[in-house]
Amino acid sequence: MPATTANVGSGFDCIGIALNLYDDLDLELLGDPGDLRVAVTGEGEGSVPLDARHLVVSSLQHGLNAWGAERPGLALTCHNRIPHSRGLGSSAAAIVAGLALAWGIARPGEPLDLPELTRISSRLEGHPDNAGAAVWGGAILAWFADDDVRLVNLAVPDALGTRVWVPDFEVATAGARSVLPDEVARHDAVWQAIASAALPLALERRHDLLLKATGDRLHQSYRASLMPESWELMNRLRGAGVPAAISGAGPAVFAIGTADQLAVADATGHDGFVRHDLAIGPGVELSVTA
Repeated sequence: MPATTANVGSGFDCIGIALNLYDDLDLELLGDPGDLRVAVTGEGEGSVPLDARHLVVSSLQHGLNAWGAERPGLALTCHNRIPHSRGLGSSAAAIVAGLALAWGIARPGEPLDLPELTRISSRLEGHPDNAGAAVWGGAILAWFADDDVRLVNLAVPDALGTRVWVPDFEVATAGARSVLPDEVARHDAVWQAIASAALPLALERRHDLLLKATGDRLHQSYRASLMPESWELMNRLRGAGVPAAISGAGPAVFAIGTADQLAVADATGHDGFVRHDLAIGPGVELSVTA
């Protein structure tokens, strides 16, 4: 399951990108339906629950309920690489993984129904930009429309690379949401509308627009007090011409750009952050062995 970054600056709650940083999950079906074993290594080891409350397990159960299947005994092993509570979609990855595993149990031999997976995972996770990117991979534009999810795959060329800077502190998504205002000034709303309208074009073809299109006036500044180090790094990168943004609800910092744009990023100091040189990656994959 891939990590994801959402928003990309101006694309608040609608633009998501899958990254080639993955959690790997192995599931063995057991004979006793009451048997549940969960093991976790890597990110979350020693802190996430190892029972039915585990997010992969609870999402798997939700999928089985949706598709009319009973839960067999399960032995789940999670090898986690996606940092938790850093704005890199660890929850979306867990939810989509659980649903994909449920599909493999409820619909053996059938290919994953990606629109169905997108619809259910978006409801559970609450953000179709994160969930949709984890399902489909690549870069997507997604939003809720009544009882459904609308999703557009963006054709981002291989010429664009990505960087992620991950700090050693966490910020809960709920806390980052709570500081956002209910109203913003009209001039900021207009500014944001222009930037977000340009963002898909900038990602697909007009890379010269990336710096402007990844700007934001709706969410990042309001969260700055929760992650001052991230805010400072993002602004330092942008001041050097790098299309950088807070990744999701933070506190990781994300940048996307051409080799020339990212060369500037690579020369920018980032004390207190671990830099990952990543690429845009594929979405969920399910492999079944007898």
